[in-house]
Parts: sequence; structure tokens; C-alpha cells
Amino acid sequence: MAAESHLLDVALPIALRAAELVKLRRSEGVEIAASKSSAEDIVTLADRESETLIRDALAEARPDDGFFGEESGAEKGTSGITWVVDPIDGTVNYAYDIPAYAVSIAAVEGDPDPATWRALAGVVANPAIGEVFTGAAGGGSFLNGTALRVRTGVELPLALIGTGFSYSAELRVKQAGVVQGLIDQVRDIRRIGSAALDLCSLAAGRLDGYYERMLNPWDHAAGALIAREAGARVGGLDGALESKDLLIAAEPALYVRLEAALAALGVAD
Repeated sequence: MAAESHLLDVALPIALRAAELVKLRRSEGVEIAASKSSAEDIVTLADRESETLIRDALAEARPDDGFFGEESGAEKGTSGITWVVDPIDGTVNYAYDIPAYAVSIAAVEGDPDPATWRALAGVVANPAIGEVFTGAAGGGSFLNGTALRVRTGVELPLALIGTGFSYSAELRVKQAGVVQGLIDQVRDIRRIGSAALDLCSLAAGRLDGYYERMLNPWDHAAGALIAREAGARVGGLDGALESKDLLIAAEPALYVRLEAALAALGVAD
């Protein structure tokens, strides 16, 4: 736990600095810098500024570590630790001033690939409402210092399920079909617009389950650790690890039922 705690101690103040910067830039007005995979997939100047701050601060604190960020790509280190960073998760929310966006920083052991890494520490900071989620492997997860635990004993018909949609219009139509098939099997569906915050909401008992396709490593690196440390199972179908193909997260008993429902609906087709 000593190493994990140290990495969290490194990540937390850097995440808070980046979150304050992001909040300041939001108050000044958002400027769209570019589109990426589609016209809907935007990046703001604040995304780039936040990532630069995080990257520079981590390089100063731990110069031998690797880095994998949404905006600036990957750089290998020599320590075996890689920092996986989303400078603003929920950029569209950020652009519209919807208060559901976050800075996400995770330290992982190994390459920045969820199939091979071991997540050690993570921070997800939402500056719009002053919430900071933290987690360290073996040390639990917390919201502003209060320990988190997933809700237990929830049956699928009473489960509130979070999800998200791809930036690809063609894939969104398929995903909408899955939602259409799932919605009468659960309490309701929520689409918040930030995978990191969805996973943290699961940890905090604000959601009972969550699933999404086409997530990138930086979208879920910190959030998945925080959810796991709160008692969630995180993975894919048939024992697979979470990946771009699919991420499912829920309390273990509910996970089995949600997984079966999603598989029957062809969620990964």
C-alpha cells in the first residue's frame, strides 16, 4: 500500500490544480480548438492546457514514469509506472456548462493497456460541484474523504443503469437499440456524459450499474479503480477485462444479471 498511497499523494494535488484551471477557463468562456473523430467529438483549448499542466507536473515529480494522455499521446518511462490522463472527461458537457465534467488521473503499473495494466491509484475531480473522488489499490475509495461503497442487494428490475454513446452516428443508432431493449428490464437509464463520473457515481451508490462501448483507456482508468475499490466488479462479457469493445460495472451479483441482459441484446455486435 505504501507505493499506491505515494502515487495517490502525487496525483491528488496535481488533479486539484488542473481542476481549478479548468473551472477558471470555463468561467472565462470555452473556445473549441478542434474536432477529432467527428464534428461532435470536440477538444477545447482548456483540454490542452489542462493536459500540459498535468504532464509537466508529473514529469517534475516523477521523471522516470511514462505518460498516456488523451490530447498528447503516449510516452514510455523506465519506472514501470504510467500515468493515464483525461484532462477533461465530459468535454461536451464542459462546452455547454453542464456541471458533469472532470479531470481524471490514474497511475497504472505496466503499459497503458487495460488488458495488461494494474491500476494503482486514481483521482477524478469535478470542479463544477467541488467533488473529488480518490482510490488506491487495496486502500478503498473516497469522495471528499468519505469512504464509498456500492449499493448491494439491488435486483435488475430496480437497478438504475448508466450508459453512454459513441461519437459515431451509426454506432449510436445500434446503442439506442440496446437501450430500447434494456429499459423495460431496469428501473431506468441515465446518460450523464462522462465515463469517469459514471464509474464514480456507481462507487457512490448514485448508480447501480453502468455499461458503455468504445471507451478509451483514459476514460475509465481512474474511475474503474475507484469503482472496484468500492466493491464493484468491472469487466466485459464472459470473463473478459474491460476494453474498447465493452465495459460493464456493477455490484458483483447485479453484474451477472446485467451482463446476461446485455449479451442477449447483442451489446457487443
